[in-house]
Amino acid sequence: MNIQKSFSGQEQNAVYVVPTPIGNLEDITFRALKTLKEVSIIAAEDTRNTKKLLNYFDITTHLISYHEHNKEKQGEQLLHRLKNGESIAIVSDAGMPGISDPGYELVQAAIEANYPVVVLPGANAALCALVGSGLPADEFLFYGFLPRKKKDKEAELERLKLLNGTLLLYESPYRVTDTLKMLQAHLGNREIVIARELTKKFEEYIRGTVVELIDWADKTELKGEFCLVVEGTFDKSPQENALWWSSFSIVEHVSHYMDEAELSSKEAIKRVAADRHMPKRDVYQAYHIDQ
Repeated sequence: MNIQKSFSGQEQNAVYVVPTPIGNLEDITFRALKTLKEVSIIAAEDTRNTKKLLNYFDITTHLISYHEHNKEKQGEQLLHRLKNGESIAIVSDAGMPGISDPGYELVQAAIEANYPVVVLPGANAALCALVGSGLPADEFLFYGFLPRKKKDKEAELERLKLLNGTLLLYESPYRVTDTLKMLQAHLGNREIVIARELTKKFEEYIRGTVVELIDWADKTELKGEFCLVVEGTFDKSPQENALWWSSFSIVEHVSHYMDEAELSSKEAIKRVAADRHMPKRDVYQAYHIDQ
């Protein structure tokens, strides 16, 4: 059990999760700017990109890199800095760190080491896209980027198609058309909205059915960053099929994905954790250790 009182006077060795603008620099908050100025160090996904932001607001705080490829080594060094009483702000290239961006591992490590983690509110592309889409926002699932491999992507779409909530996906402009075609094949011709270049000069919402947006994508030069907002399942009956695994033990559930979808144990555990709304470490424990 871990109880954190975020403002108890121990913030000098805290991790601050600081969202940065997803396009329009005016979207940064006063609190974010104050935090970036006052912390001991800023851990950034791309120091070159973050340096432009800091220069714009005349912030001179020391900057180091923290990204997917050095997060283990840098994470240890950042924990050492926390131990020495320093405060750290973590930022991604845009938006909320930890949401399809680096940050989760450092937050987890800080919590396990009993250091405060203070999250500032701020910009997030997926939520902007959801609210602007006009699709229901009372129940939704943020997925992020679908797997790149066709087999893995198809398996995920087969799982996601059973959900009633609106689906939020990120996608590269190079894969948008293929993803739309796979959505049609696995989810049907649902209502969908593409939100592109949010908060920037060329911000655009394209609303229609999957078939209509496939036609649009085939005729359009696709550029920028894309968020896909997809209508939930047409079947609003009780989700018996969504809980097809309810009679399985956790071990049987993992084994099913490994056998039927030919996934590695790591990917199967990740999928079971999503199905059951459980931490991945608990599924790992049940599959690899407890059995």
